[in-house]
Amino acid sequence: MKSQDHNQARVDEIHSESLMINSDTPGISLHLRHKYLPSANAFTADNTLVMVHGATYSSGSLYDVRLDGVSFMDALALRGLNVYAVDVRGYGHSTRPAEMDAPPLDNPPLFGTETGVRDLGSAVDWVRQKLGLERVQVFGMSWGGSVAAAYTSQNNEKVNRLVVLAPQWVNEGGSRLDEGGQLGAYRRVAVGESRPRWVNAAPEAHRHDLIPDGWFEAWAAASLAEDPQSQQTQPPTLRAVNGTIQDVRDYWGANRPFYRPQDITRPVLLVHGEWDADVPLKLMTPYFTSFTSSPERRWVEIGEATHMMLMEKNRWQVFRAVADFYVS
Repeated sequence: MKSQDHNQARVDEIHSESLMINSDTPGISLHLRHKYLPSANAFTADNTLVMVHGATYSSGSLYDVRLDGVSFMDALALRGLNVYAVDVRGYGHSTRPAEMDAPPLDNPPLFGTETGVRDLGSAVDWVRQKLGLERVQVFGMSWGGSVAAAYTSQNNEKVNRLVVLAPQWVNEGGSRLDEGGQLGAYRRVAVGESRPRWVNAAPEAHRHDLIPDGWFEAWAAASLAEDPQSQQTQPPTLRAVNGTIQDVRDYWGANRPFYRPQDITRPVLLVHGEWDADVPLKLMTPYFTSFTSSPERRWVEIGEATHMMLMEKNRWQVFRAVADFYVS
């Protein structure tokens, strides 16, 4: 990438739009963020990207909060990528079902990985059809990495290259995402109080400078703004569906992979952070070596980074690694 200062100066050139598309379910619409440089050449399978988010936060929260003037989506658009980011139903600006307006325990956990795969598929097909493309690039973070990889394992013919950032994998030791107890349809997350859990993944001596000044507060405010009911509680909270946690219990924590990496025949990049407490490093070696059918495999380990590396001091290392893989 060119210098960070030059990139920031070009952010105003980025075209941004908010789209609503149909899902495969009547009455359920999906929100797509779209960013690109109008000066970019024709959009192709090499430069068109569809992204999907993690288990708690929407695509807007994870990929499009401008910290120090630039978001992840901005950085990718500045490299010439035509970037779309979908919100799975129940997240962000996509349709939230009536069950999310009822008390959580009134209904079973909503929307697991299978639903995420379907909604990502709806977004990919919409983009492909709009642009007349056979394939697109695909990206997912955390639970979104599971969604993106599972989708690719079933639809290799629609995917050009796959990037997974800090993806879930089998872990009989459990997951920090699952705090135990009965699962209702959704959970409430007090975003503004989540900083200790975030930074405590790093060694104590490095916690104070992991997130530059003001970044956490800006990210938390933007994340809460993604849920129209966030201000109805004190402290403010956002709603996150619990099907993702049910999947931890049924699949990842039970040593039952939801999909087979061996079925993926597209180039794959794995990005992981040294201090990721949600997806520890020990899980990544058996995961990476499972991509036995991929013609090209890369693993980039980001030093001094946690699960939330996209909003941390070393985020530009992530931006460069991802963009270089797609735009190589």
